[in-house]
Amino acid sequence: MDKTITKLINEMTLEEKASLCSGRDYWATKSIDRLGIKSILFSDGTYGLRKPKCDSSVFIGIENVTSTCFPTGSALASSWDSHLLEEIGAALGKECREENIDILLGPIASIKRSPLSGRNFECFSEDPKLSGEMAAAYIKGLQGQGVGACLKHFIADNQMFMRMSKSSELDERTLREIYLANFEIPVKKAQPWAVMCGYNRLNGISCCEHKDVLTNIIRNEWHYEGLILSNWGAVNDRVKALKAGVDLEMPARESIPDNEIVQAVLDGTIQESMLDKTVKNILLTVLKNKSYKEKSYSLDLDKHHQLARKVATECIVLLKNEDNILPLNIHNLNRIAIIGTMAKSPRYQGSGDLYVNPNQLENAYDEIHNLAGNQVVIQYCDGYSSEDNETNLSLMNEAQIIAQNSDVAILFVGLPDTMELAALDRQHMKLPQNHMRLIDHITNVQPNTIVILSNGSPVEMPWKHKVKGIFEGWLTGQAGGGAIADLLFGVANPCAKLPETFPLKLSDNPSYLNFPGYGDTIEYNEGLFVGYRHYDAREMDVLFPFGYGLSYTKFEYMNINVSSNTITDTDILTIKVKIKNTGCYSGKEIVQLYVKDNSFNVQRPLKELKAFDKVELNPNEEEIITMTLDKRAFAYYDIDTKDWIVETGEFEILVGSSSRDIRLKEIVFVHSTSNNKKKFTRHSTIHDIISDPKSKKTIELLIPSFVSPADIEEFRQSGIINKTFQKTIHQTPLCKLIHYFKGYFTEEMLEQLLHVLNK
Repeated sequence: MDKTITKLINEMTLEEKASLCSGRDYWATKSIDRLGIKSILFSDGTYGLRKPKCDSSVFIGIENVTSTCFPTGSALASSWDSHLLEEIGAALGKECREENIDILLGPIASIKRSPLSGRNFECFSEDPKLSGEMAAAYIKGLQGQGVGACLKHFIADNQMFMRMSKSSELDERTLREIYLANFEIPVKKAQPWAVMCGYNRLNGISCCEHKDVLTNIIRNEWHYEGLILSNWGAVNDRVKALKAGVDLEMPARESIPDNEIVQAVLDGTIQESMLDKTVKNILLTVLKNKSYKEKSYSLDLDKHHQLARKVATECIVLLKNEDNILPLNIHNLNRIAIIGTMAKSPRYQGSGDLYVNPNQLENAYDEIHNLAGNQVVIQYCDGYSSEDNETNLSLMNEAQIIAQNSDVAILFVGLPDTMELAALDRQHMKLPQNHMRLIDHITNVQPNTIVILSNGSPVEMPWKHKVKGIFEGWLTGQAGGGAIADLLFGVANPCAKLPETFPLKLSDNPSYLNFPGYGDTIEYNEGLFVGYRHYDAREMDVLFPFGYGLSYTKFEYMNINVSSNTITDTDILTIKVKIKNTGCYSGKEIVQLYVKDNSFNVQRPLKELKAFDKVELNPNEEEIITMTLDKRAFAYYDIDTKDWIVETGEFEILVGSSSRDIRLKEIVFVHSTSNNKKKFTRHSTIHDIISDPKSKKTIELLIPSFVSPADIEEFRQSGIINKTFQKTIHQTPLCKLIHYFKGYFTEEMLEQLLHVLNK
């Protein structure tokens, strides 16, 4: 392939090379017919194909082609299931091939920093490990069908307000451990065909012009070999963007970018060899598409719909099940009240320009009828108006009457399109007023109330204590109605768990004081403490913790075993845990493994997710789960050495059912083999030195050459050395010791000490 590409590049004119570096129109790149170079056709769609029926010159069509609408990202991540994500990717790939799409613009791996961000419904998680693994699986499935994935939005693009101009301001360690790690996993594991730059600036530099992340990190460190393209309209300076690493500007901007590139080569601003590298990245993608299009595929949309229903059942989270009200037993019920317009007119996907035109659509009302309608009387009422947030007393009173005369009331509430738009951040975490008043109205007369939520991001629940059952229904695609019915009546057992923390109220969120930012900047002052890392560190109560989700059965965790209790950071640690289904239903459990550093000398979260697995068990069945950890599971990013460092010390391996339901733990001692020693200066403290085991040993050996035992005894007798002094001295810069110990510790001794420590 390299020979073919080199030959093509050698045959191109400068103008032809430049022409490949920007779009032909909204969705396609330019072709060069005389050389047989085809254009690349893109399409929107992170959870379904959104292709306008008209040609690629139109951004949003009057009507989109029909396709399978799968659950959105926040729902998919609740499955914690890489195999399911790969299946969805494969299904999307086949539908893309049917429409001649070369690259699908997804998945979104951005971290959920705030529950208010407008596109949270498309994103996976607040945790980089979970987000990265979900993205990697999606990409593998999609690209296995010969359709490229476009991983986005790179990087620290976590809100909609002023996203085209604001600068995300965050320190290097936070960037590496939180906002880059979720991209690093899918880039290294799945090699997406494309990565998309965000609109925002990162520490003052446009993401499309940020050479450090686009070239130094993603290309040189992560060895990324695919295409880097801009978000639509994100490029401000085409020449700077090309030099930073952006191969393709989208969409078309007439001939302006082509002329800018040609002129930059002619005047020496860009070397033609640099342009050739950019063209090579584009041609690699073109040739990949050509080779894959020669392979056969089969498309069965009915199977895709069944897949969508299967996936939706594994994405809906059971949050509350008081008195085991669920699953509903049809034989014990005479009347069921179904209340809420979302039961018949579901909100099943995100709003805005991401709209997928589903080829089928189920609603919960019909599906409940299909399962239970012949055996029980089902009564329905809208309960609220879907047109506005105003309370309709007539509808509410009608709903109260049918609820009062039923054995159980099922309320369908959530966030309407107008309150959760892709292009706008939310203003609060509340449900609409008429939805909340409806819950109050119904629970006043019916204690057996179950709430089904339809929303893409967390909501506050001041009414939680008033209801017996809660399903977080998310936005679960075209088959979500059937999935809800299956779960309500026990046809399926809920197994999903939350991929993000639900705080009690918005002000508890770590980004609260800095979202959406002021002036031209967004200060990420919470640093590493995003999501559960923050709530754990502050020992805060939450509505529902990260990783939480109930089942109709029970699971027992037993017999944690590690391959060794003492390892080096180059070893792979294997952890085995036995899981047993001790309940009466078959079910699936998501086993979560967190790591806690007990010996840290730098600020670290209390614990962090490092591995997870999902197991399906019948009643009384048990299975041993195996998970592995490598160096990165124990490491932090050191900004001085620009490397991932493991501190020698004790770590806890924590295994549980959620971040706050740890069932088993084991202690492991990890020896660091890192040669990346910290550089000590005259402003380093005694604490800095003794925190490093090697340096501590060195300074203990050197003490006798500086201060004699007699001198130390003299200090003790004089009262200079006492416990308070020892604590203070640990925090004192080395250069200040010259003043404390005049004559005993000199400038020459300090230089000698630093020389030995740094050697």
